[in-house]
This record gives sequence, C-alpha cells and structure tokens, in this order.
Amino acid sequence: MMLNISIKKLEQLKKKFIGKKIAVVGDMMLDGYFWGGVKRISPEAPVPIVEIDNEIFRFGGAMNVANNILSLGATPIPIGLIGDDNDGKIFKQLLKEKNIIPDAIITEKGRPTTTKTRVIADNQHIVRIDKEKTHPIKLATEKKIMNFLTDIINDLDAIILEDYNKGVLTKSLIQSVIKLANQKNIIITVDPKFDNFFEYKNVTVFKPNRKETEDAFGIRIVTNEDITNAGKRILEILKSKYVILTLGEKGLAIFENGKSERKISTKARKVADVSGAGDTVISTLTVALAAGADIYQASYLANFAAGIVCQEVGIVPIELDALFNAVKSELK
Repeated sequence: MMLNISIKKLEQLKKKFIGKKIAVVGDMMLDGYFWGGVKRISPEAPVPIVEIDNEIFRFGGAMNVANNILSLGATPIPIGLIGDDNDGKIFKQLLKEKNIIPDAIITEKGRPTTTKTRVIADNQHIVRIDKEKTHPIKLATEKKIMNFLTDIINDLDAIILEDYNKGVLTKSLIQSVIKLANQKNIIITVDPKFDNFFEYKNVTVFKPNRKETEDAFGIRIVTNEDITNAGKRILEILKSKYVILTLGEKGLAIFENGKSERKISTKARKVADVSGAGDTVISTLTVALAAGADIYQASYLANFAAGIVCQEVGIVPIELDALFNAVKSELK
C-alpha cells in the first residue's frame, strides 16, 4: 500500500515534528566500540592481542530511542538510570554534547551503567563485554521516576515505554505510567520485551517484533495466517488501541479493533545492518502520531525510516530531512 498524502500535507506534518516533547522511560544504555588490529597472540593465553586504534561511545537501548527522537527534530526527555561509574560519566558527557535534558537520568548506587562494549579487530567482531545488573530498580527510584513524570506530564506530547528487561520497567511502574498517560489523554507507545509482555494493557500502540511475540505466546509465526492470529490475540489481551507487529524483511502489520489488518512492506533496498531498526520504528511512529499523523501514515513513515537506517552499518539515528526527502521522492 502506498501513502495517500499530498506533498503539501507531508510538508505540514514534517513541520509539526519540530519541538514535540517525548518522554522515553526505560533501560538506558551505552554502546562502546574498540577498534584495532591483531599482530600477535598473547603469551598469557591462546588469545589475540588487540592493539586499540580508536574508541567510540554511543547511546544504546532506550537512549538510542531518545537519540532518534532528537534527530527527528523533536525533544526527547529520557527517564531512566545510570551507575555511579566511569561509563555513567561518559553517558552524562554525551547528554551534554547533544543538549539532551539530563534531569531524569537517576544515578542508582550499587548498579552499573548498562554498557555493551564491542572489540573489533581488523574488521572482525572479536568479543562483546557487557556490564549490567538486571534486578528490578529500588522502590525509591521508581517513586523518583513517577514524581518526575507527574511534574512534566502536562508538557508532554507522548510517552514511550522502552523495555530491554534490564530492570527499570517494573510491573508497578508500567501500570503507574500507563494510568497517568491515560488520565491525561497522552499518547503512550510500547516497545516490549519478553518479561513484562502482558503487563502493557490499555496503551495507544503496542509494537512487538516477531521474535518477542513468538516467545511470549510460545508459538511460531510463519504464515500470513499466523501473523493475523498473533496480532488479533495481542489486541484482545492487551486492549491497546493499535498493535503494530514488526516482521523484519516482511515489513509490518497494523491491527486495530473492528478494522481489517493492514500490511506495509519493507523499504530497505540493501540491508547492511538491522541493529537499532526497532528503536527507529518506535521513535518515528511516536513522533509522527504526536505530530497528528494517523496510524497508517505514522507506520508508513516509521517503516520507511527503518529501511533507511538498515542501509547503514552500525546504529545510526534517522534524520528528519533524510526521511521526508526519501518519502517525497517516492510520492512523486
């Protein structure tokens, strides 16, 4: 299905992306990359010695979603945790460089900043080193998050719940955030993971991918009928306004009560790297809905955005101009 929108309407929608305030509640992460070369094997153990030439840190997890919102011209308000450690300092420095509001990034003692460090030698990914603790956050931290959200709720255009099963989104926090959003009639979208899959009731959009849905229901999704059944089951159980099931190379399927399912095929011409595509989808979708797009328009733009970022290597955020220029060239 093509997007039924005039170039003029598309331009108006693009303008409305600017400055939309989107809170992202979830598991904040840091991605580290160490690049180097191998010239010899260690005398201590049969392992390569990687001589590091370059190191880079980028936002990951829920913070990558916030970063995508920023590059779409909207204003992200990340709400989550970091540790009182060196990675936490790097995280804060990145926030400063990008001018992102740091007020709701809470430091919880005794918990590391969730960091995934990749060691890449001679263009070969050798090892990934993860620092994380995934137990649920303290009740006091949960209260801080809710207090902050309650204080700013009237300024928000939407809330994203971004779950990576790292302990921030507890069952009680999920329920409190959804309740608050619904009281204030604010768009709330969800990118779920396995643990709390069925806790996200009564949201605006629930956006699982195929694997998360298969794991949650203990099924395999292979045929079109499987996709339809899974989408309808989620709608029925979670009572969300919309369910968007992302299907990798098959694009996505949109479900809404009382309406027939709609599919949008993938936009990636050449897939270089799918990492971060789900973050791009939830960010673009939510900003588009906040800007006044309908669910089909928002899904189309989100799917298009994912297609663009999949053509890049590594996790890159979607740029506002790149997205709308690409959509425009398709409409002409």
